[in-house]
Amino acid sequence: MPDSLMIFAAGFGTRMGALTADRPKPLITVAGRSLLDRTLDLARDHGIPQIVVNAHYRANQIVAHLAGSEVAVAVETPDILDTGGGLRAALPMLGDGPVFTSNSDAVWRGPNPFEVLAGMWRPAEMDALLLTVPVDHAVGRQEDGDFSMAQDGRLTRGGALVYTGVQILKTDRLFDIPDPVFSLNVVWNRIAAEGRLFGASYKGAWCDVGHPEGIALAETMLEAA
Repeated sequence: MPDSLMIFAAGFGTRMGALTADRPKPLITVAGRSLLDRTLDLARDHGIPQIVVNAHYRANQIVAHLAGSEVAVAVETPDILDTGGGLRAALPMLGDGPVFTSNSDAVWRGPNPFEVLAGMWRPAEMDALLLTVPVDHAVGRQEDGDFSMAQDGRLTRGGALVYTGVQILKTDRLFDIPDPVFSLNVVWNRIAAEGRLFGASYKGAWCDVGHPEGIALAETMLEAA
């Protein structure tokens, strides 16, 4: 079972417009709590002992925000490494074996997403397990779906399921990519071609806060609890 987590917090947050002119997106607040802290709350509730947050855009603010906590920060400099490159660069801080990864621009209401994935992880047949929601239940989502899921849980590209930003991934697959900067999508495509990319369904409520309108939508979603 994974005992480490990588939280992606290095991006520029360009879809947030003026809101990220003076701060990184993970430090934007929803209902009085930052997006990053909301993700950390879920990780701590699940008891994940090793947590690493990467940072690039306004990295000093991420470092200051986490100072004095148990969370390690992997600062990407001089270049941002994208999700795959960033995760690979942070592996010395995360340890061996599969890891949880999480974006930091979503708000959840319902079961702990890390617990949902942990309960469905089958490492003998899976190289990655992605948590998904139907696109028509994805609050704040502005794009189409990402995947389709077969009856056995295997994922293929295209369909009505949205990736929520949380997964379990075997990290040895990262070393198959020669480029220093690459997206995890490259890894998923290789895993899917081998029939080892799986999905799990999230039964609670999920909101994408990657754009300004998502803040109010997330706060409304939380008030409905």
